[in-house]
Amino acid sequence: MPLRERLERYFEFHRLQTNWRTEILAGFTTFMTMAYIVFVNPAILHETGMPLAAVTAATCLSAAVGSFLMGGYAKYPIALAPGMGLNAYFTYTVVKGMGIAWQAALGAVFLSGIAFFALTLLGLRQLILSTIPFELYAAVAAGVGLFIALIGFRNSGIIVPNAATTVTLGNLRDPSTALALFGLLLIGALLAWRVRAAMLIGILATTLLGLFNGVTRWNPQFYSLRDLSATALQLDLAATLRLGFLEIVFVFLFIDLFDNIGTLVAVGKKANLFDKAHQIPRVNRILLSDATATVVGALSGTSTVVSYIESAAGVAAGGRSGVTAIVTGLLFVVALFVAPVVGAIPAAATAPALIVVGSLMVAVVAEIEWNDPEVAVPAFLTMMAIPLTFSIANGLAFGFTAFTLIKVARGKFRQVNWFVYALTAVFLARFFYLSKG
Repeated sequence: MPLRERLERYFEFHRLQTNWRTEILAGFTTFMTMAYIVFVNPAILHETGMPLAAVTAATCLSAAVGSFLMGGYAKYPIALAPGMGLNAYFTYTVVKGMGIAWQAALGAVFLSGIAFFALTLLGLRQLILSTIPFELYAAVAAGVGLFIALIGFRNSGIIVPNAATTVTLGNLRDPSTALALFGLLLIGALLAWRVRAAMLIGILATTLLGLFNGVTRWNPQFYSLRDLSATALQLDLAATLRLGFLEIVFVFLFIDLFDNIGTLVAVGKKANLFDKAHQIPRVNRILLSDATATVVGALSGTSTVVSYIESAAGVAAGGRSGVTAIVTGLLFVVALFVAPVVGAIPAAATAPALIVVGSLMVAVVAEIEWNDPEVAVPAFLTMMAIPLTFSIANGLAFGFTAFTLIKVARGKFRQVNWFVYALTAVFLARFFYLSKG
């Protein structure tokens, strides 16, 4: 049997009613909608002191490996890359907020990937999924979206610190801030016109305008693969294993797990990937692919790798098989040799993308039952505590604790799983510990 026919049989082209042309175009579509990560992820992680060129290479490499695994092993049209939100948590909470070296933070990412891998092999993901209050899923996603947007507003200069009001409006006539506002308007307009590559076009156009008006200085950091050695295998596991890192590993693991589940549900519904029992076929392969990609990302030098909801764009373009993800992975390999021109990408160009990505993530608040205080109060605390405390962990702690205590106050303590009680006790102990001194 010819290789082409064997591949078509392996990827179930006939059952999925797809073809090579459709799958390849879908792969390009997915890449164009998420290619902004090649610029945004290095820009965020670079603030930790990590070399820009090395992080760019690690971003492309981990995205390629993850997409290859998801397409070739799990056979799904879902692309992977370092996750927005988790890279912000890595940079602003763990490294800059806690004063932890980026090498130790990479160790936490590595351990979360290993833990996720082990939990999948042991089948314990079912237990975790059945015990975490699903009412908080949307709140966590929305809170991370607000967190990302807040960082974008700050990096652009649209908002600035103020001693009296905490934050206030910045100088909109500042050339860098005005450039960011242009980028924000451009990306918004392109999205309104349903342009697939709105983020990428907006970032590049804003950078180009910045070069013309002198806001941006072109200092491209071209690299060879040797530059990857600046972050590759630099993780510090000895520092990571100290007591204070358990919370960090848990947050990486928690967000990674539920980000994947949420993406699978969203993309699966659109592509009709669920079986008759409403189960996700080959779910273990999906989770193993993601866990492996996270481990590879940590070893190469980037934050947690997750499934991307932008994969829905490729599915909308007709992608149904793993070939779509493989094509996206190949394009990330190409980007590996082109993207290092990110030396010319200013914060004024990436900040608008952060704001827009945040706005897209907040859309899930529609799924929260706001008329039910038992759900609305914990969800609101989760959603608001994440950006206002600059910590995803704090948001999770507030939400879990409020959810459990309100259930108990209502006499519904039997509805709360033992695992949630255990987690609530941990969070209460954490609050007590943080309040000391």
